[in-house]
Amino acid sequence: MSGGRPPRLPRPRRRPPAPRRQDGAPRTVFRLTGSGRRAARLTGRLRATGRLRLRGRLRVPALNKTETRAPKPRPPKLRTVKLRKLRTRTRMVLALATLLALVCTLLLDGYLHAEVGNDARVYRSHASRTVPDRLRKGGPVITFDRKGKATEHAIPSKTIALTFDDGPDPRWTPEILDVLRRHKVRGTFFVLGQMVVRHPELVRRMRAAGHEVGVHTFSHVDLSYQGKGRMDRELAQSQLALAGAAGITSSLFRAPYASKVRALDDRTWPVQQHIGSKGYISAFVDTDSEDWQRPPVKEIIQNATPEGRKGASVLFHDAGGNRARTVTALGLYIERMQKKGYSFTTVTGALGAHSANHPAHTLPIWEGRALIWAAVFTHSALPALMALLGLVGFSVIGRLLLMVVLAWWHRRSRERRRWSRVQEVTDPVSVIVPAYNEKECIANTLKSLSAATHPIEILVVDDGSTDGTADIAEAMGLPNVRVLRQANAGKPAALNRGIAHASHELIVMMDGDTVFEPTTIRELVRPFADSRVGAVAGNAKVGNRGKLIGAWQHIEYVMGFNLDRRMYDLLRCMPTIPGAIGAFRRRALLEAGGMSADTLAEDTDITIALHRAGWQVVYQEHARAWTEAPSSLGQLWKQRYRWSYGTMQALWKHRRSLIDRGPSGRFGRVGMPLVVLFQILTPLCAPLIDLFTLYGVIFLDPVRSLLAWGALLLVQLLGAAYAFRLDREGYRALAVLPLQQIAYRQLMYLVLLHSCVTAATGALLPWQKLKRTGEVETPRAPEAVR
Repeated sequence: MSGGRPPRLPRPRRRPPAPRRQDGAPRTVFRLTGSGRRAARLTGRLRATGRLRLRGRLRVPALNKTETRAPKPRPPKLRTVKLRKLRTRTRMVLALATLLALVCTLLLDGYLHAEVGNDARVYRSHASRTVPDRLRKGGPVITFDRKGKATEHAIPSKTIALTFDDGPDPRWTPEILDVLRRHKVRGTFFVLGQMVVRHPELVRRMRAAGHEVGVHTFSHVDLSYQGKGRMDRELAQSQLALAGAAGITSSLFRAPYASKVRALDDRTWPVQQHIGSKGYISAFVDTDSEDWQRPPVKEIIQNATPEGRKGASVLFHDAGGNRARTVTALGLYIERMQKKGYSFTTVTGALGAHSANHPAHTLPIWEGRALIWAAVFTHSALPALMALLGLVGFSVIGRLLLMVVLAWWHRRSRERRRWSRVQEVTDPVSVIVPAYNEKECIANTLKSLSAATHPIEILVVDDGSTDGTADIAEAMGLPNVRVLRQANAGKPAALNRGIAHASHELIVMMDGDTVFEPTTIRELVRPFADSRVGAVAGNAKVGNRGKLIGAWQHIEYVMGFNLDRRMYDLLRCMPTIPGAIGAFRRRALLEAGGMSADTLAEDTDITIALHRAGWQVVYQEHARAWTEAPSSLGQLWKQRYRWSYGTMQALWKHRRSLIDRGPSGRFGRVGMPLVVLFQILTPLCAPLIDLFTLYGVIFLDPVRSLLAWGALLLVQLLGAAYAFRLDREGYRALAVLPLQQIAYRQLMYLVLLHSCVTAATGALLPWQKLKRTGEVETPRAPEAVR
């Protein structure tokens, strides 16, 4: 019909796009049929989470079909891979830098307290053939010209140069300064660089009062035993300390343990020559009060009084011990000598020379301030670290004792209730085996399942393997085995695919590198006789324990499954159902939202979600699975990095359980604090024990340090022995426990620290596939206790 409107054609129906999560991975779509309020309640949580799309009318709470639309995997861009590697290396550098900062803090504090680098040797006497006689009979001050010629200088008569060594001390130096201020007397303080860094305000007070400051080395070491390099460092560090504290340098020097010039000998004279070549003025003493021996006040005054009308450089101390008698004697001494007509001045003032203190340049001032700031930080950090060390030690011992007591209680309670003789559960079980490139292990896994004494169906979900894993499983021709293939979408997606195709209400999940004993599934499902139980955690054991790394993990697994999980089971706050062996009710899984890909620890995530949904999660120690543990440090690092970071993700995801009520609140206020304390904070701080032990052995008291460390090791050894007894394991493996505490604990600390840095930076990690060897071939019977 001409001129009319063209007929309207029906639009073709477009197929809706495949649902996706925020990270771009495909979302599993379940079709449910049936009706009724029970089904609506059962699936309400799934609908609220948005993880599942429900289509059709709800009739029965059963899954009968699944659709998974996964895009064809694309290789990551080269730039993305390089950026990811760079970020990983940056996080590792930050983790190592944190450990290095802790070590440097200990060393700096030890150096500032004369614990690191201290040489307690004190030279006593030697021949004096190389020392010029005129110097040994001259005055207490020696200077050197540019050619190295020494000249002695005497203190004029009726003149006293008051000198104070070893300070500044926060207790006694202020009192001595007060005495000098009251009598309007100036003196010379030969300070230690260590003390200046720790108390810079006292040096500023000295300079403000007009006193002279001299160098007494940095660490009060006898220079006659040191080389020129150590001498130069002692001088340079002392000058930095003075520059940072008061903005000055000093050309006045007194060697530690020096007394009168006549004590110079062939061993101490070269030290003075080297110091003189640096432009320093060496100051000795004429009269020693010997207050360092703490004699009576009258004796101190008598020792400090020169003979007749002679001038003198008089030695006192303002640090190094209790100087109450020095303070009392000083005031009386000044009054007594002033009545005799003596005047008091500094060392250079007595010689009529300019002050030995000079303004420092800008760069040394800022370098010195940096040194002082570092000292302030260590001074503040060390008490905190010591307190933290005490808390860590108490936490380690308390945790171990708590776990042993609760594990004993757990065993006794189950014996009283005859847990092993509870009602048999004969319902058939669907076993889901997610597999990704498991060609080395999949045959052993399926063979062990085929020998099960419980009726089962086996679902092998091949998650896009490229090594023929699915073909190997199909070629075995085992009964009750179905192989489901899907594009690579991750372990949670593979588990959800298996849940959707499972035929039975009870579901067992395991890893593709794990083997079961014939009775494992029968034992694992026993607790489901209680309708309140939604999930059961089994007992995972290390199958490849022949090497050192495997033996370390064997000890860790036995202690973890026979102490930790018994404790959590008794407290009804099990944090993790291991991916290697776990059983679930399908209904509980649906109410908890299915397996989530929000975290890298999907096993911890689903366990916490089950608690929050009101289900009980229990531990069945008789259900044993033998798994292949990482056999290299690199593989171990990857696995534990994923575990620790995934656990942090899961805890953060379910943080609202802290304020929930009911079972969710119970886990949030009981289980979550225990996990944070025992699996994050305590392991993160545990290396403090080894660091302080090593520090004490090298720099402090080695016997006491080793005894304390040995006592802690003994407690851990006894706890491990009890765990081995509960699991009927041989004690021979415990021989490597000391080495585990020395080496393995440090590795786990670095892994955890790396994870904390990753969590703090908000980085996302991909799934990390471990290399398998297929060492675990058949289930092993537990070893007899020796």
